[in-house]
Amino acid sequence: MDHDRSEGSMKNIKGRMKEGLGKALGDSKMETEGKMDKAEGRIQNTIGGMKDSMRKST
Repeated sequence: MDHDRSEGSMKNIKGRMKEGLGKALGDSKMETEGKMDKAEGRIQNTIGGMKDSMRKST
């Protein structure tokens, strides 16, 4: 597993937690940061998946 995949998954989890906490506390800034962290994590995870696929195909 590529390092980007594991790091992206962690960012995605962190973002979900931040977003949920922001909703619970009524903190729109924290909620927005969580959404951005989730998106960043998904992108990084996708990049890691592409790297994994490239390694497997060669």
